Amino acid sequence: MSNPELAAWLASPQGSYVLDWEVAQIDKAVSDIFGFNALQIGLPQCDLLRANRMAQRLKIGAGDPVAVRCSPAALPIANQSIDLVVLPHILEFAADPHEILREVERILIPEGQLIVTGFNPLSLWGVKRRLRHQCGFPWDGNYLSPTRLKDWLKLLGFDVDRGSYGCYAPPCEQQKWLQRWRFAELAGRRWWKYSGAVYMLRAVKRVHGMRLITPNWRKKSLRSKALRPIAQKESHGD
Repeated sequence: MSNPELAAWLASPQGSYVLDWEVAQIDKAVSDIFGFNALQIGLPQCDLLRANRMAQRLKIGAGDPVAVRCSPAALPIANQSIDLVVLPHILEFAADPHEILREVERILIPEGQLIVTGFNPLSLWGVKRRLRHQCGFPWDGNYLSPTRLKDWLKLLGFDVDRGSYGCYAPPCEQQKWLQRWRFAELAGRRWWKYSGAVYMLRAVKRVHGMRLITPNWRKKSLRSKALRPIAQKESHGD
């Protein structure tokens, strides 16, 4: 997706509606994640790491404004060097989402965390995309269901420990209609929780088989063997 196209949608009532929900959810999720290095890949117009307190918080991706311009499928980041990665709406617009997830798994430390946001195909927004075949962001993406994404993450060794859904109003283009559908938020969270237009998943990278080796403080020192005197032979004179 091009930056002008994305910027125009973010400034629209639809974009503001989705972004407000996602920013609130991500702020809540990243506020209690600690470490040294946090990375936001994509959506550079928004600071999705603002609520995090790590020393290094960088935005990278294919468009400006970013600290490092690169392809999300080929990250110039060292192995196991990042504590947190935020991936907002990258996978459904990528040619090879699997490769992006493999790169994220590579750069995350063991127990590092990943936060992903995406458009839900099992929603009114997903229905509109399928029926009307519209062009432009966000309708030209290949929406991934949360269930499918969870399966991909599990194959890479991630545990998905948290997820949320939001934005239950229809994809109206005018602010007044989005406001009239605000009642759908409460009803959606209660009655049709998994049909929100967008979702957020939080996953932890597990490295199975790892064991922390600590000193064995309880190990008893071996007692030195007692030396036994060798019986001397008595010398007998002739």
